[in-house]
This record gives sequence, structure tokens and C-alpha cells, in this order.
Amino acid sequence: MESRPTFIVVVAAAIFDEEGRLLLQRALPGKRHAGQWEFPGGKVEPAENPKQALVREVHEELALTLSSVALEPAGFAEEPASSDRPGIVLLLYSCARWSGQPDPREGQEWGWFTFGQATQLDLAAMDRHLLRGLMADQAR
Repeated sequence: MESRPTFIVVVAAAIFDEEGRLLLQRALPGKRHAGQWEFPGGKVEPAENPKQALVREVHEELALTLSSVALEPAGFAEEPASSDRPGIVLLLYSCARWSGQPDPREGQEWGWFTFGQATQLDLAAMDRHLLRGLMADQAR
């Protein structure tokens, strides 16, 4: 009997530049949220903790080196399972310390956005939820 997970753990980074803008990328065709904007990140592999996975994924996708000690929990979101795929639990970390220049290694579109600009994008539902949480935290 094949074991199918009921959910997968995914991590994402709210990466801020020196002007306080967020780095977002557009999901590639064939991906779960194809064409929609999202925080960079990806799946947590079995031998990784969430911060290790996030550092690896962002480096693989955008050639940025995140400081794992600078990653701070910033929220989470869930997407329910469907008949053909497991649900997702998305853990968001904020990151104000990183190095490198974004280089979309998978050919994805990316950009720096203010909170106001980000709210106008076609964000994946979980990312939109997480953006609202970040904006509420900023307002406090």
C-alpha cells in the first residue's frame, strides 16, 4: 500500500530590502499556483528543519543567501487537501538580513514591492493571507 501524505510542510520568506519592500516571485507554469505571485520558498525535505529548507530553497530559486539566525517566524497559512493532492501548511519567516542579488534560476518573474503594490498583485490565497498578517504587524 502506497503511503500518501495528508499534508506537506512548505516554508516561505518575507525578504525585505533596505527600502522595506518585499521580494515576491511568480509561480512557474506547472506549479501548484502557476501564474500567481508568492513569497519565495518551497518544500521542507525529510532531513531538514524549516529554516534549513528555506535557506536552501531561496538559494536554489533566486541565488540569495539568507542568514538563518535572522529568520523570524512571521505567520502560517493552510490550504486544504483536494482529491488529487495533499494539503499544505505554509510557514512564513521574515528576513531582513541576506546577501546576493536575485537571479531567477528557474526563469521565474520576480520583483520588489511595497505593501500597497503587493496587495494589487494576483497573489496565491495563502500568500495573500500572510501578506495581510505582515501588514497588520507593521501597523502595530
